[in-house]
Amino acid sequence: MSFDQEWASARSASGSADAVSMRLNQLAPEPGGGGGGNADLSVDQDKLGAIGSAAYALHGRLVKDGNHARTSTTEAASGMSSHGFLTGSAMSTVQETWSSQLNTLLDACANISNHLDYSAASHAKEEADIKAAFSASKINEYLK
Repeated sequence: MSFDQEWASARSASGSADAVSMRLNQLAPEPGGGGGGNADLSVDQDKLGAIGSAAYALHGRLVKDGNHARTSTTEAASGMSSHGFLTGSAMSTVQETWSSQLNTLLDACANISNHLDYSAASHAKEEADIKAAFSASKINEYLK
């Protein structure tokens, strides 16, 4: 049975085409509450810092260790190709693919590290602004 046939069957079994709906998988609402859990936004600076630090460390190791075989692989591929072996061309392709994937991973690690640094700093600034606003509102109550 094709997807279209199965979808048509599901629609007809539901009674009408308009009756088909989607239900997201989620926690059941808490009794007496309006939502599915605690609505407070919480950011643990230590956890953000640890993840950002791990991404930075991984980036450093990949820069150092990710290309340790590049020179020997390139030389081997060149030598094999010059002697007519097809393996040389395949090794060149593998090296190019590895370099491309390594650069993508390096960019991702740098992006994660930078984004988490920015997020932690931004959250700290917003937290300070909110605390200052609450303090100012308390002062305004006393001045009235």
